[in-house]
Amino acid sequence: MTRFLLDTGIAGLYLSQTRGVFERAQAEIARGNRIGIAGPVLGELAFRAEGIPQRERNLLKLQRAFDVWKLWLPEANAFYEYGRIAFALKAAGRPIGQNDIMIAAIALTVGDGRHDG
Repeated sequence: MTRFLLDTGIAGLYLSQTRGVFERAQAEIARGNRIGIAGPVLGELAFRAEGIPQRERNLLKLQRAFDVWKLWLPEANAFYEYGRIAFALKAAGRPIGQNDIMIAAIALTVGDGRHDG
């Protein structure tokens, strides 16, 4: 089984069913693979929904996505990975946003034997 952890932009395309993301996700699920998002992505998507006139409709779409999506939350090992990634990026002079680092850390630790797949 392959796990696909969607970032905020791709998850948004899934929700709006544009650019073939929804169809690709459905095809992967049919193959027995898992589709999901990390906790910080849920926060970012909820934030986006709050600021638009179609708030209720978009929050409902987001809630319904969890009929398909798995929500991967950080466990202790993800925070160690976060520290490693953040330090490596800072040392390389290529810092990125904290949410993006946490999403990467969760992606790297999903399925490592300590995290529910």
